[in-house]
Amino acid sequence: MHGTPGAAEPPPLPTDRLRFAMPPRHDSVEDERRHRKERLAGALRLFGRQGFEDGVSGHITVRDPQYTDCFWVNPFGVPFAHITVSDLVLVNSEGQVVEGGHHVNQAAFTVHSQVHAARPDVVAVAHCHSVHGRALSALGEPLEPITQESCAFYEDHALYDSYSGVAVDAEEGRRIAGVLGSGKALVLRNHGLLTVGDSVDAAAWWFLSLERSCQVQLLAKAAGRPVPIGHRQAVATREQLGGDLVAWINYQPLWQEVTRREPDLFD
Repeated sequence: MHGTPGAAEPPPLPTDRLRFAMPPRHDSVEDERRHRKERLAGALRLFGRQGFEDGVSGHITVRDPQYTDCFWVNPFGVPFAHITVSDLVLVNSEGQVVEGGHHVNQAAFTVHSQVHAARPDVVAVAHCHSVHGRALSALGEPLEPITQESCAFYEDHALYDSYSGVAVDAEEGRRIAGVLGSGKALVLRNHGLLTVGDSVDAAAWWFLSLERSCQVQLLAKAAGRPVPIGHRQAVATREQLGGDLVAWINYQPLWQEVTRREPDLFD
């Protein structure tokens, strides 16, 4: 396109004519429940693509909008890559199935139930044994503020510096929830990663971002001595990038991609 010398530039479009996705509002509990289940199925498929599945380990849970002490979760033994909305299981706070046709991994749900109980603000919890998360957890190290992305977790995540085997009792789950506190993420020593959010989208994005940040930290330390970002700059970056709304927005391209490529997840 060739410009005309001296021609006036076209006027900018009004911002209200530009598309920008924001979290939806729901007219009914049924609509919100369906929305949360769809997002859960999509997140599980994305986690499967990323290789976060390890045998039958790994869960994402989402609180039911009506029965707030019950949670939708992936069924035991069903591959993440095959999960559909109709596969999802609803369990109560004790891990007992109240809707669905599959069992649930009780060991994993023990942790989720205690995090949900301690954090009424949390809608979704993600926990998987991802490769780089496990590698960093084996070092017993928290995430350091060495990149813009890792600053989103600065002073907003913790290291659970203990390992006592597979978490099968409520007391272990309560200890994990206590260390998480009001933060968005945990590095579970010798175990893996856990993230929370006010939506499935946010919890899933934080897990994806935390896993990548663990990978970067491992690579950087293997190559040399990383240069940390200073406290003031790290805090300021976290204030800009560390909110659940920002996480939700960052997640939308992934949601669009998986739903366009794999629409059968809505079955």
